[in-house]
Amino acid sequence: MPAATAVVTVRVLAFARLRELLGFGERLVEVPAASTLDDVWAQVTRDVPALQELRASTRFARNGALAGAGAPVANGDEIALLPPVGGG
Repeated sequence: MPAATAVVTVRVLAFARLRELLGFGERLVEVPAASTLDDVWAQVTRDVPALQELRASTRFARNGALAGAGAPVANGDEIALLPPVGGG
């Protein structure tokens, strides 16, 4: 019998324009074990092509702390997708 692929469940929070485009503010997402924040982004935005242009300006927070796209995720992590912020 083949071994089951290990997955982790993370809670993804989306804000402002990202929330509008994704159609959710909070969602549990399963990703393969050893995934990164960028992998989570790829999974949640897979069906929303308009979000690809926002990737470069979107920041991530993992469990309340800013983190780079290559940071690993673990089961139970809270991942916030932070849209670009305008100022002036």
